[in-house]
Amino acid sequence: MEQPEPNQENNTERTEVSENEQLKKALNEEKTRAEANLTGWQRAQADFINYKRYAEQDKVETIKFANVGLLTAILPILDDFERALDAIPSEGNNRKWVEGLELIRRKFKDALSKQGVTQIQSLGMEFDCRSMEAVTSTKGNKDMVIQELEKGYKLQDKIIRPAKVIVGSGEEADKEE
Repeated sequence: MEQPEPNQENNTERTEVSENEQLKKALNEEKTRAEANLTGWQRAQADFINYKRYAEQDKVETIKFANVGLLTAILPILDDFERALDAIPSEGNNRKWVEGLELIRRKFKDALSKQGVTQIQSLGMEFDCRSMEAVTSTKGNKDMVIQELEKGYKLQDKIIRPAKVIVGSGEEADKEE
């Protein structure tokens, strides 16, 4: 029987070791690629979940504030109606038609309230630039609303029209004696 030459046996061993090393190296590369793919998939899945949450929230917000255009178009009509009622002389307040107009105003405000519209309280309050628009300033307590020129309104928590106000400048008002 022929015995392999020591050199040839060594070469075969080296070839097997080399093949094992190559296989281990290829396996590690595939593991690394698989881990990268898994990480990428997990990231894509998290992005998709976040997108779905954002899209649902956007849909709810759109539905919630869909009527803002209509409401802001109606508010000037309410302002005019209230000014007209305020201009009725006091001796005319006992008439039935004035009571009817007051009922219409109340129903108008109730309808707006049912839609989530509320009036912003500004008269006598400290000026808040997020919900009020200062038209001018006059003598009076600094940064306090002295007069309300146009009522402000909000829908839920969103300002749909800021109150237009006159703010105190910090100078003392003339005292009548």
